[in-house]
Amino acid sequence: MIFEVLTKDPKTRARRGRLQTAHGVVETPVFMPVGTQATVKSMTGDQLHALNVEILLCNAYHLLLRPGHETIRQLGGLHRFMAWDRPILTDSGGYQVFSLSSLRDLDEDGVRFQSHLDGSTHFLSPEKAIDVQSSLGSDIMMVLDDCLAYPASRFETEKSMHRSLVWAERCKEHWEIRGQTGEFPIFKTKELESENREFTRLTPNFPPALFGIVQGGIYHDLRRESAVRLGAMDFPGYAIGGLAVGEPKPLMYEIINQVEPHLLAAKPRYLMGVGTPADLAEAIALGVDMFDCVMPTRHARNGWLFTKYGHIVIKHAKYKDDPDPVDSTCSCMVCRKYSRAYLRHLFIANEILSSVLNTIHNLHFYLDTMSRIRQFIELHHFDEFLAEVRKAGFTPS
Repeated sequence: MIFEVLTKDPKTRARRGRLQTAHGVVETPVFMPVGTQATVKSMTGDQLHALNVEILLCNAYHLLLRPGHETIRQLGGLHRFMAWDRPILTDSGGYQVFSLSSLRDLDEDGVRFQSHLDGSTHFLSPEKAIDVQSSLGSDIMMVLDDCLAYPASRFETEKSMHRSLVWAERCKEHWEIRGQTGEFPIFKTKELESENREFTRLTPNFPPALFGIVQGGIYHDLRRESAVRLGAMDFPGYAIGGLAVGEPKPLMYEIINQVEPHLLAAKPRYLMGVGTPADLAEAIALGVDMFDCVMPTRHARNGWLFTKYGHIVIKHAKYKDDPDPVDSTCSCMVCRKYSRAYLRHLFIANEILSSVLNTIHNLHFYLDTMSRIRQFIELHHFDEFLAEVRKAGFTPS
C-alpha cells in the first residue's frame, strides 16, 4: 500500500491524499460504504460501481461465522466471492465482539465468544484475526482490539488500552511473519462478465496493509500513550477506535483533536464507525482521511433521507402528494427520476424497491459530499465548506 498527501488546507488540518492498494487507487478523504456480510444491503456491485464507490468495508467477524473464512478462501477470496474488483477493508471483529458482552469471555490471549447465530463457540486471538482476514484476501486489515462502551472508568479503560496494545503488537508480528514467508494467499480472479464491465484484475503479489487502532476512551493521556506506542510499531496506517459508542459529539471531536497530532503524518488516518455528514466534515478538518458508517444505508431502509439542507423522513404524510425530488440540487438517478410522493408510496407499501432507491440516494449524497470536500481542500477553501455544513445541520429530529 502506498499513501501520499497531495495537498493540505491552510486554515484547517484537512488533507487531500491518495491511497494505492492491490485492487486500485482510493482518493482521500474517502467514505467506505459498509458491506458487513460481503454485500452492501440492497445494492449490487454494478450499482456501487455506478455510484463510483472506491472501497468497501466488510466484517471479518460476520464472515468468519457465515459462510466461513475458509469457504471464502477456497472460492478464491472475498473479491471473487462477491464479484467486487475494487479495494476492500476488513474490520477484525473487535467491535462486534464488544457488542456481544453477554456472550464472550475475554482475557490476554484473546476472546472466546458464542455466535449470535447458532450459539457455537469460537476463539479469536490476534493471530487468528490476521489469519481470517488473510483468508478473505482484503487489501487493508485491522488489528484485533478491545473496545469499551461509554462511559468506562479510568481503570477499565487503561486495562483495555494496554490489552489492545499487546494485541496490536502480536497482530503486527504475525502479519510480518506471514509476509516474510509468503503465506498471504494470492487470489487470481477469473473473468466475470456483466452488461457494463469485465472483471479481470489480478491481485499483485504483495501483502495487505495492516492498520493499528488507537484506544484509550475519553482519557487524553491514555489516547496519547496508545497513539505514540502504536506509532513506534510503524503500521502502514492508523485508526481511531472506540468513538461513537455513546459519548457526546463535542467530546468525540475533542478526542480526535487530541489524538491527531500524535499520529504519523505520512500514514492514513481512519475514524471508525463515524458518522453523519457533519461528523465527517468536522473530523476531516482535524486531519482524518478515511471513514465508514452504516448510517446512510441503515437510515435509507428506515426512510430517512439526506439532503443538502438537512434531512427528510419520507414516511411523513406531507410527502403523499409531493411531486418534487428528494433534493432538487442532487444529481443521483433517484432525484432525476422519482418524486417524494413515489418514494413515500414505496416505503409505506413496504416495497423492496424503497430500500434500493433510498440507499442509492443516501450513498450518492455521502460520496458526492466527499467529492466536494476533496475539491474544496484542493482549492484551499475547505473552511468555507465546513461553514456550509455547520449551517445546514444534519441532526435527526
